[in-house]
Amino acid sequence: MNRQFIRGVDISFVDEIETEGGKFYNNNVEVDVIEILKKSGVNSIRLRLWNDPKGGYCNLERTIQVAKRIKEHGLHFLLDFHYSDYWADPGKQTKPKEWENYSFDELVDAVHDFTRDTIQSLKNEGVLPNMVQIGNEIIHGMLWDEGRVLEEGFDDGKQWENLAQLIKAGLTGLQAAITEEDHVETMVHIDRGGDNEKSRKFYDKIHELGVEYDVIGLSFYPWWHGKLSDLEHNLSDLSVRYDKDIIVVEVAYPWTISSDDTDLSFIVNSEDQILEGYPATVSGQAKYFEDVISIIQNTTNQNGAGLYYWEPCWIPSKKHWSVEHDNNWANLTLFDFKGNKLDSLDVFGGTRKQ
Repeated sequence: MNRQFIRGVDISFVDEIETEGGKFYNNNVEVDVIEILKKSGVNSIRLRLWNDPKGGYCNLERTIQVAKRIKEHGLHFLLDFHYSDYWADPGKQTKPKEWENYSFDELVDAVHDFTRDTIQSLKNEGVLPNMVQIGNEIIHGMLWDEGRVLEEGFDDGKQWENLAQLIKAGLTGLQAAITEEDHVETMVHIDRGGDNEKSRKFYDKIHELGVEYDVIGLSFYPWWHGKLSDLEHNLSDLSVRYDKDIIVVEVAYPWTISSDDTDLSFIVNSEDQILEGYPATVSGQAKYFEDVISIIQNTTNQNGAGLYYWEPCWIPSKKHWSVEHDNNWANLTLFDFKGNKLDSLDVFGGTRKQ
């Protein structure tokens, strides 16, 4: 499909940051953060959706509020269903509390109905997503243990069939709320951007089981997922193998590994996590970001469709977060600790000063 290359960001924390006092600046002037992002070249925004989260952030009501701002700025909108009340990722895919005691058939119906009703609500509010991902980083499946795969004791035909049914339920729920004229694309997202063996196994399995979707989504963080050459190889192989558009839907890199005068602790905090040639500086972050974009754009068969920077706006604006842990990501943002835009953000628009 011919499309504009997606230069996206996930700003799911922005609602909480702004509601509780955080601000964003360009050249020391306070500006609406979505305006800053758009003027820097961002053309798409991703939001996560939790079913019934503690504190309310990332629920449907608040997602609609942020989605209205996205649409007012004329930006493409990707909605990320976690199908959980909290983080869903390779290490945990916890069912929503309301669904805990459902039978498998009831769980399938719940995924379908929740997806349908969510999309219908967004459509009614004039904020229909342009793209929807069914699950978040589901390399090990979703809605554990019924949809758990690729782990010891959960890697048999029955488990894979369960996962396929759950994904299909989300896909058919989406279709039940839209028409062909709505043009909503679908994504299936795993984390293994640099792991070709596991990526192939996962996507082979869901293809064998008849899961039909539009876009492959991958996360790629070098301290977890390998070298840039691993990403490049995986993108090219998956492109040839499945002939689908591929979006690297989560990327990030540090602009510092020093906490300066903050009392923060970071996920990326040592030189041995830093790639050679890409120092933990604003210019090093920008160079890394530019090279990732180049790799995606040069994917075999031109199936590299874009990327999303994960949480460029998660500045340390408060001590305690609704996500029940402190901010360990503040050196992986595209804003400094005080909310000032970094020059690396201009990579989106190709206007960064060298």
